[in-house]
Amino acid sequence: MLQRNLVGDEDLNEAFPVEYLNSLNVAGMPPHDLKLKVRAVIMLMRNLNQTLGLSNDTRMIVTKCLRFCVECEVICGTFVGSKHFIPRMELSPSDTKMPFKLVRKQMTLQICYAMTINKSKGHSLKTVGLYLPKSVFTHGRYYISISRVTSPTGLTISVDDESSAATNLTQNVVYK
Repeated sequence: MLQRNLVGDEDLNEAFPVEYLNSLNVAGMPPHDLKLKVRAVIMLMRNLNQTLGLSNDTRMIVTKCLRFCVECEVICGTFVGSKHFIPRMELSPSDTKMPFKLVRKQMTLQICYAMTINKSKGHSLKTVGLYLPKSVFTHGRYYISISRVTSPTGLTISVDDESSAATNLTQNVVYK
């Protein structure tokens, strides 16, 4: 949906077709076409109600798909087992170089089968699988990622060398 200011509706519809607007993937917003099903693992992308545990990066599992909302159950943190309805809401990217203001009415959810090292900060996880196709020692990312796991038995690391062959060595560029 475009907010129209000075240009006529017909001009905007011709300049930006719906297919083009739906194909835009903007940072901080979920994709236009979000396909969910029951038992899918998802992550909340916005703070909805922090007192109930609905904050950014909360991992949940879908329990019921309804027309205008999704029923989810929290699977981590202090609110494990609590169920919530996540509604559709109007979202607009804050930092964009588009010549128009893009507003989408959608759920603030994202499929979450994996998590980046940056998103894992502040989380304690039972199982961590770390895939290293190249060295990650910028700003201590390796140390951050392995410190997320609660026990050494829950840690699995896969390292590739320069020729993409599996190895058990990685370069430490922080400490010589």
